[in-house]
Amino acid sequence: MNQEEWKEREKIYAGWLCNFPGIGNGQLHKLAGLCGGAEGVYHAKKETWGQVLSPKQVESLLKYTEKWPPETKYYQMREEGIDVVTILDDDYPERLKTIPDAPFFLFIRGRLPAGDGPSVAVIGARECSEYGKYVARELGAALGRYGVTVVSGMAKGIDGISQEAALNAGGVSLGVLGSGVDVCYPAQNRGLYGRLLEGGAVLSIYPNQTPALPRNFPPRNRIVSGLADAVVVVEARVKSGTLITVDMALEQGREVYVVPGRVTDRLSDGCNRLIRQGAGIFLSPEIFYEEILSLRENKKECKIKRKKGIGERGMVPEQPRGLSGELAEIWGALDVEPRNLEEIRNALPEKYQERQIISCLMQLCMEEAAVQVSPGHFCRRGEALFS
Repeated sequence: MNQEEWKEREKIYAGWLCNFPGIGNGQLHKLAGLCGGAEGVYHAKKETWGQVLSPKQVESLLKYTEKWPPETKYYQMREEGIDVVTILDDDYPERLKTIPDAPFFLFIRGRLPAGDGPSVAVIGARECSEYGKYVARELGAALGRYGVTVVSGMAKGIDGISQEAALNAGGVSLGVLGSGVDVCYPAQNRGLYGRLLEGGAVLSIYPNQTPALPRNFPPRNRIVSGLADAVVVVEARVKSGTLITVDMALEQGREVYVVPGRVTDRLSDGCNRLIRQGAGIFLSPEIFYEEILSLRENKKECKIKRKKGIGERGMVPEQPRGLSGELAEIWGALDVEPRNLEEIRNALPEKYQERQIISCLMQLCMEEAAVQVSPGHFCRRGEALFS
């Protein structure tokens, strides 16, 4: 089996695993790590599932599997233009890999932008003022012209207006849904939904046919901010749900900018309070764009330093003593910059199987020669412990 065939099989079984509604994100990471991927989970015995899932979950997964033929269901999804990517895939968004509790998978309908271009989340009130509509429209259009991807929740008001404006300007936009990607919510934005499929994509962490339930939106919001370099808030009341997204963005290390409003305008109370707390002030699309470029350049410089191993000790970790055979070879495939399993596998001879690699990585972590920085991502331990 060549690499492309292996990737396709993983997607088939990822479709099976990720459409199962009775499993949490952390459990998905643990199961995939334990079994060496989605196909490994499918072929594992229920006793293996039981190491991660409760007895009730195991029985539910068994019943679900009886009614879910992986290949048939997967190709039905593909016919509808729906793809599934897991954190182990090359096309999983890089920004999301770095957020706390990164989602194990994403359902995608449409096409993600190639590369690592700039991306901004625009969020705000559903019931917005004419001022808010104007700013959202001007900002979205400017970002579209500059080639900056506009991320939002496809909601009524600021979200949808900014996304529509970006698309009208020839730009790219991503809509993150609180439902399955095959469910358009709100229904009044069906036109925008269709345009996103042509000029970007809609994404979701929920199985297909999942309705838009209130509990789905806070987790949705953390994906909106996680996909962006920065977040811009255009109108928000003091108790607005928009501010939940702001909190998540700050936890993820994202920059937050706010459009200031009149002190007598209740729709701007939340924005003005954020400014008082130290948020950046959005003054114009041109100034904001320059700041985003500067922000990205600073992060790029930090990343280059990490790749060179420049840190407090000013050195790249040397190979720890006592490693031999396959452990030494797999340690050699690591870097000081986190690598996913596919990258590690590509740096090794073909004789190594994924389960063997995962087992060795776990042993390297236990021996403090490597660090698992996030699910499926490993790097060399940075401290000079091996003298």
